[in-house]
Amino acid sequence: MSKLHQLFENNQAWAAQIQERDPGFFMKLSRQQSPEYLWIGCSDSRVPANEIVGLLPGELFVHRNVANVVVHTDLNCLSVLQFAVDVLKVKHVIVCGHYGCGGIRAALRKERLGLVDNWLRHVQDVYSRHESSLAAIAEEHDRCNKLCELNVIEQVLNVCQTSIVQDAWTRGHELSVHGWVYGLRDGRLRDLSITMSRPDQIPNDYQAALTKLLMAESVSK
Repeated sequence: MSKLHQLFENNQAWAAQIQERDPGFFMKLSRQQSPEYLWIGCSDSRVPANEIVGLLPGELFVHRNVANVVVHTDLNCLSVLQFAVDVLKVKHVIVCGHYGCGGIRAALRKERLGLVDNWLRHVQDVYSRHESSLAAIAEEHDRCNKLCELNVIEQVLNVCQTSIVQDAWTRGHELSVHGWVYGLRDGRLRDLSITMSRPDQIPNDYQAALTKLLMAESVSK
């Protein structure tokens, strides 16, 4: 049996399980999606967005890329954000990184992997911004995890500074942007204490989250 054939069998079993639990689920899902959340996460195969937060298809709108980066020139990410905010009317945007991220580690080590090096330049910019604080962390493992956290905070700031979110707030759209990180070793989410719901929150809340994070002792995760 080919591995691809196994995926079709897995799909049939999954669909049957859902159908047994909720006979009308797929019919309702086909008519409309109305998620309250947009998840911007890493492409890493070990980080399945829906499963982590226990939500079914239709309940979480998802964008993923290497190292969960939000770049103001990335039309893919911005299109997802715009559709989620303006069309689906999501109320929460969650930027979620994860410990042990290969993209973060490659950026930290300045490894040459190919085309992706250009993308990871954005993470290296985060490293450069906080180089002195990161250099003070002795163990590379802990340094990498701290950079994972710092990267999330920087990407939350990037989301908040997009015209999409700024315009939504101006219209009075109830929208909050959050920064989380996921632990591969324990399956737990951690709140990085950065949530922004208004433009006037950005400077103080960003700085407060950075200060709290950089003062916290690095621990192995």
